[in-house]
Amino acid sequence: MVQFPKGEIAPADGSIPESALVDVETRTFHAYVHVPYCEVKCGYCDFNTYTADEIGTSTQGNFAKTLISEIELAEQVLETSGFPKRECTSVFFGGGTPTMLPASNLIEMLAKLKSTFRISEDADITTEANPDSVDEEYIAALKAGGFNRISFGMQSAVPHVLKVLERTHKPENVGKVVGFAKAVGLATSVDLIYGAPGESLDDWRQTLEAAIALDTDHISAYSLIVEPGTKLARQVRLGEVPEPSDDMHADMYELTEVLLSQAGFFNYEVSNWSKSVKERSGHNMAYWKSMDWWGFGPGAHSHVGGVRWWNVKNPAAYSDRMKAGVSPALEREIIDHENRDIEKVMLETRISDGISLDWLKSKGFADSAAVAGLIADQLIEAQTAIKGTIVLTAKGRLLADSVVLKLLG
Repeated sequence: MVQFPKGEIAPADGSIPESALVDVETRTFHAYVHVPYCEVKCGYCDFNTYTADEIGTSTQGNFAKTLISEIELAEQVLETSGFPKRECTSVFFGGGTPTMLPASNLIEMLAKLKSTFRISEDADITTEANPDSVDEEYIAALKAGGFNRISFGMQSAVPHVLKVLERTHKPENVGKVVGFAKAVGLATSVDLIYGAPGESLDDWRQTLEAAIALDTDHISAYSLIVEPGTKLARQVRLGEVPEPSDDMHADMYELTEVLLSQAGFFNYEVSNWSKSVKERSGHNMAYWKSMDWWGFGPGAHSHVGGVRWWNVKNPAAYSDRMKAGVSPALEREIIDHENRDIEKVMLETRISDGISLDWLKSKGFADSAAVAGLIADQLIEAQTAIKGTIVLTAKGRLLADSVVLKLLG
């Protein structure tokens, strides 16, 4: 189960403190829509998701209408809190499985975002999808309705790995739906997970080769983390499945970098590769650069000018709040400048753009000995460091948390 941080009670009207307006003109604005429904709850997943057996179907049928109420609330809150009108520069529908809903529902919510917040012409407008939850007609409807990017949850190409992960889609369907998306002009991405119990290096190679053969624009590859409270965590604790090996994870990551680089992808963030800068996920880049985003839906997180809040998790509780005209935000935290600086280091060292050495030193970070040590250990690129930017090497990406600690001193 998702464990949210502890914060102060969020105001019932959703108001945002004046401190969040500082430097607002330097930050872009983004929208995330959380659709919490899944056909099956995967054993490794700790996201805020629900099956029909857990909550029934009533909230799912009214979900679009309920979420539109939060979009209207956001418009009111931003205006009364003194924020200037800003266009939305990316939209991301995640979950859960957004495509558990009819395409018309996703299009309706997107249309409301467009009419409420102008969406820039070059914005990434993405939805995640399970390969078994969409067909040619559904994908064509998304394109016609304004989406321009779709990210498929492939996870693995190997049946026994999918079984361990409790993924229900048929591996052969991934190629079909990627083909449908490309045919109508949608940018495509696949999400992969490596390090599942019992997965070998050869299994992972097979998955990578299958993903490369799809000729997508973008590939995400995430190391499986055994999250507390999940079914997988219980299975590991009881000895039913082996605990994933850190050494195997490292070998799999190194193989990922080799194969994807050979296939023409470049790593622009620790877990993400794209064919070009243009094909990076603009929405995820907003997270890594600490821009402003409003998270709509049950359990969604938002961040505006150093103020972070999170909505009630249960879809029924979320719906009740929206019907009552009360903000769905449960709690919030106001991040002070020191912690915002630390977060900036943690996030921006992960991306290939890197982070300014002059900025680090201006904040009292990255003393010369630390930087020299990171270069000597081949964890940061020597030439870019000399030119004033800290950029992780492939080895450094494996040890990103350690690099951050050394930079922070």
